[in-house]
Amino acid sequence: MRILVTGATGMVGTALAPKLRAAGHHVVRLVRKNPVGDSDVLWDPNAGKLDPMAIEGIDAAVHLAGENIAGGRWNEAVKSKIRDSRVNGTKLLAGTLAQLKTPPKSLVCASAIGFYGDRGEEMLTEESPRGSGFLADVCADWEKAAAPAGAKGIRTVFLRIGVILSREGGALKKMLPPFKMGVGGVMGNGRQYWSWVSIEDVCGAVLHALNTPSLQGPVNAVAPQATTNAEFTKILGRVLKRPTIFPMPAFAARLALGEMADALLLASARVAPKRLQETGYRFHHPDLAGALHDLLSRG
Repeated sequence: MRILVTGATGMVGTALAPKLRAAGHHVVRLVRKNPVGDSDVLWDPNAGKLDPMAIEGIDAAVHLAGENIAGGRWNEAVKSKIRDSRVNGTKLLAGTLAQLKTPPKSLVCASAIGFYGDRGEEMLTEESPRGSGFLADVCADWEKAAAPAGAKGIRTVFLRIGVILSREGGALKKMLPPFKMGVGGVMGNGRQYWSWVSIEDVCGAVLHALNTPSLQGPVNAVAPQATTNAEFTKILGRVLKRPTIFPMPAFAARLALGEMADALLLASARVAPKRLQETGYRFHHPDLAGALHDLLSRG
């Protein structure tokens, strides 16, 4: 298949593109600058610019582009960038795909488990209602923005991605330095659930969504075993062979990070990958210890 990919230079995109090519697909990247070769197409989501003729003939699209939600302390300007980068980019892409003479058969659009908000110990599946808060609002608007594609008959999948484990970016990369120095520890009370997923399984979930015609709508891209922050901390310390005795109280996290601390570190979302499992997806990393051992033993 000819597969269009946005966000191809990001953490997930750079891991996904080689796997798509290895599976025999041709990758067409949507880039904002510095195109390389004939397989790169320029677009400008902020200006609403994307030439339909440049992407005519694609068979599927994978939409990963969006501002980093943990790139800096949140204020109104940062929150607007986070929201607009997702909503405006998705509207532009979905609208353009719907205009094509031969629209693609499928669109796999990134979303996030932030859709569910802070829900304590409640087990959450794709049928669970939307939560509250900034991230829940962003995710809901993000998914709604793809409506033109669905209205055109393009099968649309929203991958609600959990906390991605990768050495190349995301939460794990930021956690490793203090944990390796032996100054890592539990955040807040440690009882909040972190629904994690390895970068390998994020890519696997994208490929599964592309190749599974019965999948449509929300799909939770998380490992089968959500863990509490206390469990995560203990396992990471054990894998690194370092103590984890320096907790970060909730007030300290809020002092350092503001609203972002409550949304990303202290909120609890116990999410299950119900639809992936129902459609036969086999996880590369179903348990946290194995995932961390595999990631941290490389290189």
